[in-house]
Amino acid sequence: MNFTIKLLDVVALLEDLPEQGLYRGQVGTVVDEYDAEFVEVEFSDLQGCTYALEALSKSQLMILHHSPLAETSWLKSQPSLQKPV
Repeated sequence: MNFTIKLLDVVALLEDLPEQGLYRGQVGTVVDEYDAEFVEVEFSDLQGCTYALEALSKSQLMILHHSPLAETSWLKSQPSLQKPV
């Protein structure tokens, strides 16, 4: 599946950026789109306080998904979790 990074996506950093104090795996939110290649990402702590705001290339990021993208075989085997039709 090919996903395009867009406004308000939750993303993770794919590389270390020590000059900015950011490291691979840190999670942020896309807060602005500059063009087809660059976005602004806000990195916040668990209390919601911003600790970094950086313009980054989409190639430096991956989208995080908090729900299944497709129905898994395990989910199919759980009748109590099936969505009503």
